Amino acid sequence: MLSQRSISIRRGERGLTLVELIVTVAILTILASAALPLMRFQVKRQKERDLRYDLWMMRDAIDKYKDAADRGAFQTKVESQNYPPDLETLVNGVNVQDKKLKFLRKIPVDPMTGNTDWGLRSMQDDPDSDSWGGQSVFDVYSKSQGTALDGTKYATW
Repeated sequence: MLSQRSISIRRGERGLTLVELIVTVAILTILASAALPLMRFQVKRQKERDLRYDLWMMRDAIDKYKDAADRGAFQTKVESQNYPPDLETLVNGVNVQDKKLKFLRKIPVDPMTGNTDWGLRSMQDDPDSDSWGGQSVFDVYSKSQGTALDGTKYATW
């Protein structure tokens, strides 16, 4: 038969000691601190994917607008070289034979700056200019001053 003393010792062995608890918390802290930079990296990578997609989508809409204008579907200003006057025109559309032809559902939010204020370039602007001449929209870029994971500036994408 078991004595009263051996029963009380076994009951005490059921819980965790303070040392075991401290070691467990330390291990979890080390794992969490290793995972945090990895998580930040993944978030930045996803924002970069979103930025590339948004730029592609707007540039595609600009190209479709120009193609339609070049085919004579609607009239544009001569100095615009058949490019849209602004991004809102791509969203609001143009009238083509009593129908509204739209090229973009909405102006996307720049994932790097958090707003819809994109940098614009016209045909008359220098390729690396950060000021828009206002004649037409030939290209768009992010106004973020940040640097991508590959070392390039977001504004050069």
